[in-house]
Amino acid sequence: MGKMEQMMKNIKPAPRRFIYKKQRLSQLVGKVKLWPSRSGVLHGVKDIQYQGNMLIITTHCGEQFTCWDSKNSRSARWLRNRWCKVPCKKCKIPQWKLEKYSSTIFTDSKKALK
Repeated sequence: MGKMEQMMKNIKPAPRRFIYKKQRLSQLVGKVKLWPSRSGVLHGVKDIQYQGNMLIITTHCGEQFTCWDSKNSRSARWLRNRWCKVPCKKCKIPQWKLEKYSSTIFTDSKKALK
């Protein structure tokens, strides 16, 4: 076995993170801590406030978004399908958080979560 093959064996693959797909937006944003704006930019979430079925989300760049706490909302679909790729420059989302988000698997099978 060559030196390169030994090095490849020692490198651990990136840990995969599983998140249940069919959950409310508040739970999804609470775990991922990212928010997709309508312009297609990913923002870092600083604070989530609950007002009944509504959420008020404050980002690190100071913007506030108000939305319904729904499983089928635009923002929930955009997060699950990873349709926003561009991070906000003002929020300064760290690279490790973007890599963790990109390696997350959204599954509807509860068996994969165990």
